Amino acid sequence: MIAGLDHVQLAAPPGSEPALRAYYRDLLGMTEVPKPPALAARGGCWFEAGTAMIHLGITPGFHPATKAHPGLRVTGLTTLAHRLTTAGAPVHWDDHLPGHRRFYSHDPVGNRLEFLEATAG
Repeated sequence: MIAGLDHVQLAAPPGSEPALRAYYRDLLGMTEVPKPPALAARGGCWFEAGTAMIHLGITPGFHPATKAHPGLRVTGLTTLAHRLTTAGAPVHWDDHLPGHRRFYSHDPVGNRLEFLEATAG
């Protein structure tokens, strides 16, 4: 019955939209998608790139999850890692997934993100 994954919802604190846009839109290169008017009043922002869609919803009393995260497939993983570290975002490489190169990072509000790229062979 399930046909695919539509989006991943992450939480963010009130007033964090400018920092989220700077990260997801400007640093990661995702496109901001306008929220429907009925939902826009709640704050937050939506982004997409390729088939990946991330919705960031405003949550009073926000605390980032310590383990839960979306896994984002990328091309040019090393270039992205350099771009993130240059911007001051943490990059933690992990070589425990066979057939992939990957690292973890955090967005400006502390949400954990996994970036991965399949290796040849």
